Amino acid sequence: MLKYLPGFIKGILLYVFLAVHTLMWVPFILVSAFFKYLSPFSGIRRFFNRVLNGIAISWTGINNCTFRAFHRTEWEIRGVSELNLKEWYLLLPNHQSAVDILALQMVFHRKTPVFKFFLKWELMWVPVLGFIWKVLDFPFMKRYSREVLLKKPHLKGKDLAKTRKACEKFRDIPVAIINFVEGTRFKPEKQRKQKSPYRHLLKPKAGGVAFVLGAMGGQLHRLLDVTIVYPDGVVSLWQFLCGKAKKIVVHVRDLPVASELIGDYFNDMEFKKGFQQWLNDLWAFKDNEIEEILLAESGLSIGTD
Repeated sequence: MLKYLPGFIKGILLYVFLAVHTLMWVPFILVSAFFKYLSPFSGIRRFFNRVLNGIAISWTGINNCTFRAFHRTEWEIRGVSELNLKEWYLLLPNHQSAVDILALQMVFHRKTPVFKFFLKWELMWVPVLGFIWKVLDFPFMKRYSREVLLKKPHLKGKDLAKTRKACEKFRDIPVAIINFVEGTRFKPEKQRKQKSPYRHLLKPKAGGVAFVLGAMGGQLHRLLDVTIVYPDGVVSLWQFLCGKAKKIVVHVRDLPVASELIGDYFNDMEFKKGFQQWLNDLWAFKDNEIEEILLAESGLSIGTD
């Protein structure tokens, strides 16, 4: 019944639902955070960490069920059957739309641990959201610019040390870290401005990935190369809520975190060059995969004139 509502009505209903559903959990987050930070006992703090993660899981699960009730979107998902909740993952998806986050939540819900994002230090001070991100243990990155380090050389390496310390809580709690390495959503005009060598992707930024791997200190067990494709065209969040996404394809490659990927990206030039080459090769593979998916969906094949 809900799937046959007019798109505009679907969009309004789902928009209101997401807002109310999100606000509904805020009191539970605040109460859990209150006891988490005031308790002197590590066991109680771990308990409320599990409660907070449970809230995030419940929020995602209810959203997913609601989208399925309203939408007739066809999902093609590959490569998630061997994933589990007890591993530490770093996800490297391409980025085209705000819908990417919802797609990732749909695909990985209860297949990987709770998602975490590395956030800029300044975002900690965003009203309400900054507090929620902090109590949910989203790690904040504090990077010192080259100019600051020239003036205050004693700060060299302290940004990585602070981030690594923030990640210590993940040693006993598996997590799935998401890093959008393009830094922004793909747009043809951005692609042209960058002179990107890829047909469907922007240039990847290696520094952020290297920083995450260095900060996690070998805790991450696996890399998930995630390719998201909208065969009928990229949809905005509003279009998705209105049910305009006919099909979404998500392919996942499970890769090991090789020891060669952990090093001092910002001071070891040889390591930096090798890491950039590794990421560029990964992005070239992803670009070819997107091309193959789009051609397959259009009924063509590689090599067709």
